[in-house]
Amino acid sequence: MTAAAWIAVPLATLTVASALGGGLLAFRLARELTTAIALTGGIVVAVALFHVLPEAMESVGDPHRVGALAGLGFVAFFLLERAVVLHHRDEPEQARAHAEVGVFGAAGLAVHTFIDGLGIGLAFGLDHTTGLLVLLAVVAHDFADGMNTVSFVLHQSGDRRRAWTWLVVVSIAPLVGAVVGTTIEISETSLAYVLAAYAGFFLYMGGSDLLPHAHEHPSVRRVALTLAGFAGVFLLSLLGQH
Repeated sequence: MTAAAWIAVPLATLTVASALGGGLLAFRLARELTTAIALTGGIVVAVALFHVLPEAMESVGDPHRVGALAGLGFVAFFLLERAVVLHHRDEPEQARAHAEVGVFGAAGLAVHTFIDGLGIGLAFGLDHTTGLLVLLAVVAHDFADGMNTVSFVLHQSGDRRRAWTWLVVVSIAPLVGAVVGTTIEISETSLAYVLAAYAGFFLYMGGSDLLPHAHEHPSVRRVALTLAGFAGVFLLSLLGQH
């Protein structure tokens, strides 16, 4: 096991707890979901802006190339979302017309969280500060993924047992991804390229799904939580520079 793996893999277990926690909240406190997502949206966007992109630019040395890779990541995950119904936005009547939308959505989220975990393993291969901040973004994001998994399956079938099964799969997937990420041999420059694409992914998920969903019915509490997540990551990034 590499030095990065000794740190990344144990810490990646936090993603398992986060996704399970999001799923449990979806089972019990559906009314509070959007309030929790307000915080996660601020965290995910801030990690991309304040650390992943600057770190990638420093390692690559070409901000235009990094910007292009971030844009590619943004578009790629947009297309992936639509292909596997990661975050279905049809009206309820339209969604029910898709016979297995709940299962497809949950399966897509399992792939999605595996990619999240892969990013954790790769980020720790670059440096510990980047690894910790990517971990923070993934933990915040996987909380929302756990909620979405349960919501997908319950909305489609109402089958709580099936919802629990998929929640476990989605929760374990990022840990598996982190293990795989720490075993991949990749140069520092190539790692920076991958992280630039991940920045696009984080910006897409925060800007197109988490924040709009959290603020469909805005409140002072949700705005404050978003700003708190944003400011918290900004401060962590400043501390990481010293």
